[in-house]
Amino acid sequence: MSSSLPPAQPESRSPWRSLRHRSMRWWSVANFVSNAGTWMQLTVQNLLVLQITGSAAATGLSMSVQAAPALLMSVLGGAAVDRWPRKLTAAVSQALLAVIAFTTATLVALDRLDMTSLMVLAAVTGMIATVDNPACALLGNDLVPAEDVPSAIGVGALVFNAGRLAGAALAGVTVGFLGTAAAYFANGFSFLFVTAVIPFLRPAAGAVRHVVEKGGKGGKGELPRNAMTVREGIAFFARRPRLLALAGVTGISAVFGRNYGLTLAVLVTGPLAGGAGAFGTVSTVLAVGGILGAVLGARLRRPSVRLVGALAATGALLQVVAGMSPSLAVLLVLVLPMAVVESVSDTAGTAVLQTDPPAHLRGRVLGVWGSVGTVWSLGGPPALGLLMELAGPRGALVTGGLIIATSIAAGHLLHTRRTTSPAVLRPEALETAA
Repeated sequence: MSSSLPPAQPESRSPWRSLRHRSMRWWSVANFVSNAGTWMQLTVQNLLVLQITGSAAATGLSMSVQAAPALLMSVLGGAAVDRWPRKLTAAVSQALLAVIAFTTATLVALDRLDMTSLMVLAAVTGMIATVDNPACALLGNDLVPAEDVPSAIGVGALVFNAGRLAGAALAGVTVGFLGTAAAYFANGFSFLFVTAVIPFLRPAAGAVRHVVEKGGKGGKGELPRNAMTVREGIAFFARRPRLLALAGVTGISAVFGRNYGLTLAVLVTGPLAGGAGAFGTVSTVLAVGGILGAVLGARLRRPSVRLVGALAATGALLQVVAGMSPSLAVLLVLVLPMAVVESVSDTAGTAVLQTDPPAHLRGRVLGVWGSVGTVWSLGGPPALGLLMELAGPRGALVTGGLIIATSIAAGHLLHTRRTTSPAVLRPEALETAA
């Protein structure tokens, strides 16, 4: 009588492998509903500000007010995510966002919403988001085994884009038939749906368990009281070369590239003599490329900073060629791979960021990243706009792409020299060895 073990199953590279887990399927559905509601509200909010003030500048200000808390408070939000149970944190933050949405909807319905109230509500939303964003991002990763995290992130990117398209489309229909307040009410119910789903989520076998740290005096089984400080997250980030490299690659790409909604809009409507319809076509191709890139990125199993750098450099070189496009047709051919490369790079970078730190530090590391990313998002467009003023849209694309590619290549060469340089023994060390 002989027994044999079943043959080992090959590791799946399917971009949908994270959806094998029931809780991840429910979480994806909940995220789609929430993203659709959020984008419905954002679309309506811009129109609402224009109706109240008649000023495009005020519209931009409302968006900045909502984003500004991330600059100073993301590190605190990340610490809260590490300190409190992940599911509880996400559920409470989603419920609070629902309260904000319902409050705004009520004020709109009663015609009592003014610009001051809208700004206050936007600022409060931004503060809650500093906790909600890392909590929801890490909660999704907690549901699947470590090797399926890139798939979970890729699926999340697809859900985000699908929710964005659905929300923008539903906004017009909802406002047209039910009024502006209905969009805010719908977003509030979308947050409540997520809140209702969270308690039923269960991690799959092999998922990384998030253990809540407890402050104390350092007794047996306890961590010191200062173990949960924000400083620890900042110190870990600053001492981690691969995270610093990831920040450098992402930062320089965010400042001198990626803002295609700005650079390509000026290129299409300027030197290429296209109109709004032509840029709409370019935007559609960018969206399609982003979805394709998310699918490809979800196939990754062990993303690395080196891969992120290589993809960012490739995208930068494509950007250089796009800046020299003689016609709209040539630009459209280049835009698709540009978007694909950018999306795969984003998925790989997010996977590294969310899996490299130990589980008890991931919230704080994401908090540090949120603060740094806000600097890029606020400073990138003005810097790129200044570059376009000086060099024109073609010059900005070409110069920006060369800066990105050259910087990444220089960083790679320095890293290679540092890791391969032979150790030199001092004469006294040789004498001691002899």
